Amino acid sequence: MATDPRDPGESYLAFWREPLQCTLTTLRPDGTPHSVPVNVTYDPAAGIARVLARRTSTKVRNILAGQRAAGAPDGTPAGAPVSVSQHARGGRWATLEGRAVIRTDPGAVADGERRSTERYGRTPRENPERVVIEIHLTRAMGRA
Repeated sequence: MATDPRDPGESYLAFWREPLQCTLTTLRPDGTPHSVPVNVTYDPAAGIARVLARRTSTKVRNILAGQRAAGAPDGTPAGAPVSVSQHARGGRWATLEGRAVIRTDPGAVADGERRSTERYGRTPRENPERVVIEIHLTRAMGRA
């Protein structure tokens, strides 16, 4: 069931507020999917989902490689294609898709940490290698 990622409806938003672990899928340089568990925050007003990550992680390397490969002459947004999904008992699930970029500036990292603390109820431990994967959303779907 598709929904507008900027105006998804209250039940969809409520589901994204639950402190559930999610899965991030990126594409390796050879085009095969790489899926890993992550924590995600969702900001529908901005049309952005965020994931905290270590700058040397495979997911970040995949996104950086995908950013370089994205040559948007056809109007496709910059960034690497990714998706984040979560699911829970009762057949509830939600997926957000979009284009990911890596943000390294301290303000973006601090904002990502604040949002993660709000959703998951715990402050991320100190990590000088932390970056934020910022996903500019193009599609949302699910059954929440």
